[in-house]
Amino acid sequence: MTLLLLAVGVLVGSGLAALAAFRSPRLASTVGTVGEVGGCLIGLVPAVRALAGVAFPDVRHAWAVPAGALVAGLDPLSAFFLVPVLGLSALAAVYGREYLLTYAPRKSLVPPTFFFNLLVASLIGVVIARDGVLFLVAWELMTIASYMLIAFEHEDAAARRAGWIYLIAAHIGVACLFAMFLLLGQASGRLEFAALGATGGSVSTLIFVLALVGFGLKAGIVPLHVWLPEAHAAAPSHVSALMSGVVIKIGIYGLLRLTKFLPPARWWGPTLMTLGVMGALVGVALALYQRDLKRALAYSSVENIGLIVLGLGIGLWGASRGQARLAALGLVGGMLHLWNHVLMKGLMFLSAGSVLHGAGTKDLERLGGLMKRMPTTGALMVLGATALSGLPPLNGFVGEWLMYLGLINGGVSVRGAGVAALFVVGLVALVGGLSVLCFVRLVGIVLLGEPRSKTAAHAHESSLWMTGPMIVLALGSIAIAIIPAPVLHLLSPVVAQVAGASTALALEPVAAATRVIGFGALAVWGSVLALGLIAAVLMRRGADDQTWGCGYAAPTSRMQYTARSFSEVMAERLLPAPLRARLTTTAPELIFPSRGSFASDSADPFTRNLFEPFLARWAHRFARLRWLQQGMLHLYLFYILLVLLLALAWMSVRARMVA
Repeated sequence: MTLLLLAVGVLVGSGLAALAAFRSPRLASTVGTVGEVGGCLIGLVPAVRALAGVAFPDVRHAWAVPAGALVAGLDPLSAFFLVPVLGLSALAAVYGREYLLTYAPRKSLVPPTFFFNLLVASLIGVVIARDGVLFLVAWELMTIASYMLIAFEHEDAAARRAGWIYLIAAHIGVACLFAMFLLLGQASGRLEFAALGATGGSVSTLIFVLALVGFGLKAGIVPLHVWLPEAHAAAPSHVSALMSGVVIKIGIYGLLRLTKFLPPARWWGPTLMTLGVMGALVGVALALYQRDLKRALAYSSVENIGLIVLGLGIGLWGASRGQARLAALGLVGGMLHLWNHVLMKGLMFLSAGSVLHGAGTKDLERLGGLMKRMPTTGALMVLGATALSGLPPLNGFVGEWLMYLGLINGGVSVRGAGVAALFVVGLVALVGGLSVLCFVRLVGIVLLGEPRSKTAAHAHESSLWMTGPMIVLALGSIAIAIIPAPVLHLLSPVVAQVAGASTALALEPVAAATRVIGFGALAVWGSVLALGLIAAVLMRRGADDQTWGCGYAAPTSRMQYTARSFSEVMAERLLPAPLRARLTTTAPELIFPSRGSFASDSADPFTRNLFEPFLARWAHRFARLRWLQQGMLHLYLFYILLVLLLALAWMSVRARMVA
């Protein structure tokens, strides 16, 4: 624990040092980056040891806070989330320094450097907190730091809107978490995790619902995901990678931690499974027609959070029924997919940032032909897209395969509800098919064909400072696909903590079965390497023949698919009407027609059709109370006095009723 607290100190200290060096952007970013990487490496040592089973005593600080002292601790569940937090943060910091230098002439690099370090320190604080006060303080710091990074380009109206949406959603979640901790600590009068708990019944149900809203908002569980596509598209790309890779996973951490405070209920698992399947379907459906590259990746994160929640739901469903094998398959499938998503989505957002850095745009309709101009970024982007599509021989396939096994096992071993589990197998397969279509569209439009704009035609490859972290993430994705069994053994203490020792024991045959997948992946990668060497030798000889041009002597970019037309049949014909983009068309008329027009609104349908009308309605109602705001100080003092008297009267009446 000492090293972990030292890591937090290094992160905060280097961020403050970057503030002190505000006159030199390069020096400030260098100091912040070195401190970030150093702090993460220091923190990884105790995190890996805890994941390996080493026990660490809690650290207690005797501070007169409400309901007890400040307590921090490290256990396998915390370590499971700390490893990706620290690993991805270090890589994103190295990438981000080079990425942000392009803003140096017109924007200060000190605020994003400081708040990036503060964000990582607050993430560590949330995960190691062992009392409600420290947890909520770290959670609020995480919210503020994220907001400042999302609104980095605040001169852009879209960035300001994204920041406000995130801030409102985050504080609604915080309000739910406040209520959750108050209910949990009501019995003991303390907010230390060791003393938290509820006896069951309606109170436990209310606590779980509050946690589902509070943590679900952070995780981006549908329909609470509306902030996520806005924020991820607006933030700098290395921040988007961190937010999608680890920040939204903190909501999953909160849900898993909560399960240790409440008596288990049978409806938890089916509820999470339903939300997970719905989130996966909605996320991938909305990703199909996004024109913004980062926005499409953000909706893919909604899809993958749905798959993770589905896996955890399967695990809790199996644990509540005493089905150790079912619980092991679900939990380890969801947990492995969580780690996989950190690698895959971190790689894809950094690739998107490299595209933006090299081509100057993230608009799909202005990209194209980047594989020739940015070969390293293009190859890594193809690898990340293949992994996110859940295809072998990459890591995305392993986690989803375990979830398939869990659903099939539940369908066979559980009577009645097992039929629903088999139906979910078909829905998850549908999600996989749509995901393949989504990433074929992204890769094809961005990397292949001819450039659709001058900026794409003059694109350049990013430096090693940016491609290096991407290569590390790609190697991690390949490694998990080749050696999944040791990774599953590493997750055994976490499974035991969440679902019990019997579930962890059932993990052994599951890990053994994944060795076959590892051997297959190794064989495929060996074949790919051999074929690549053969192709490299043949390409040295050169070729004078041109590819058949289908009769076109001078093809242009107007002859190829656009991003919209590629997915038109699925996105505008087969999707349910509420999930489709809103199209506005003015057709040309008469014999000599004037100009026509076409517009596609790809705004989130939940925001457009649900939340914005609801909030506008209530804003109109509250606007009628503006007569209370007269701008007179003595009137406001009267309001305060009136509220105080009413509160005292209520306390007196309640005391009499209790007596």
